Amino acid sequence: MSRRLALVIVVVLASAGTAQAQYLLAPMDGEQSNHLRAYGLAYWVLGRGERVEWLLNYRAGSFLLPDAAEVRREAALRGVSVEPVGASRLAAIRAEIDGSNMEAVVLEKAPRIAVYTPPGSQPWDDAVTLALSYAGIEYEELWDPEVLGGELGRYDWLHLHHEDFTGQYSKFYLTYAGAAWLQEEVSRNRRVARAFGLPDSPSLKKAVAVKIREYVDGGGFLFAMCTATETIDLALAALGVDIAASYADGDAVEVDASARLNWESTFAFEGAAVFAEPALSAFSDIDGHLVNTPMRQPLGTFRLFDFSATIDPVATMLTQNHERVIRDFYGLTTSYRRSHLKPSVTVLAEEPGAPWVKYLHGNHGDGTWTFLGGHDPEDPQHVIGDPPTDLDLYPHSPGYRLILNNVLFPAAKKRHLKT
Repeated sequence: MSRRLALVIVVVLASAGTAQAQYLLAPMDGEQSNHLRAYGLAYWVLGRGERVEWLLNYRAGSFLLPDAAEVRREAALRGVSVEPVGASRLAAIRAEIDGSNMEAVVLEKAPRIAVYTPPGSQPWDDAVTLALSYAGIEYEELWDPEVLGGELGRYDWLHLHHEDFTGQYSKFYLTYAGAAWLQEEVSRNRRVARAFGLPDSPSLKKAVAVKIREYVDGGGFLFAMCTATETIDLALAALGVDIAASYADGDAVEVDASARLNWESTFAFEGAAVFAEPALSAFSDIDGHLVNTPMRQPLGTFRLFDFSATIDPVATMLTQNHERVIRDFYGLTTSYRRSHLKPSVTVLAEEPGAPWVKYLHGNHGDGTWTFLGGHDPEDPQHVIGDPPTDLDLYPHSPGYRLILNNVLFPAAKKRHLKT
């Protein structure tokens, strides 16, 4: 072979190599320097109009990103570990995924995110806003006027702040009756109720719960934690029930209506008993831990179920994690009794041997909902007045990863959303 011909062959091969797509892998196993901000990096790439592949069950749910100087720079700014992936390594990754319980899910578009939260709430009042802010994911806030005004349709994903949809203000008046923040919350709810021609806070919250259910039925993605998970179903089950009692805040609230509740229109629960005692700081027997009652149960750990990404891609997306056993954490609603779950509910995590579970998912109409019990994954004993959780101290939090799994879930290509 002549020297000139050899040179031509080398140039052609080099050109072919540079023409092939190059990628960056954001590993999500123990090699990742900041698990939470890796989600923000993936969201940022989607916001640039580029696609991301979520490699389910591959190295704890890693992300495959396009290789570009801007992406490398953004990863460095966020402190996210990335690894270059050339053609040969990409082929090896594809071969490892093919024929296994792994799957490469294409993420196509950054979902539009809304957080349902009252005016004036602080980011640290809610674990989801903490997670979004720390990961660098943009979101908009809305509350009852926007929900009743029909604005939910602007968003792909909705998170419910720890709201009490029964209209009892989480029964905080039992302890904080004179607190200025609670008095303002009561006053604000009443003003909004009057503005929409509704008689009281329970009526307002029922109307909002119906709008949220309609949003999910129309194809929306709903994620909720803590009180909101239990009370939105109680509000929906109580539609049309007219049993009320007077509480310290002066509003009428639904109580002792268990025999007349209609569970057909709820998301997750059925057959629960509503607690009628005004002095008992709990809503129903849905919650297994009953944190603020004499029946309080101790915290343990919960285990994520292992799903096959080829058979159950949705459940797999929602449970991607580098840890499978996670320390439990309290909330006004901490867990869910198995006996009150609808048959259609998918359990994503449980405390083995306990009569309750922690993490749920299901379909409603054309949309989906996901419920996670507890308030803050890194503040197990959370109480009002606690300092905000500093996520710089918990960049590898497995509990916060569950929240961020839900944020990226709506970005998945539609064919992967069938279970």
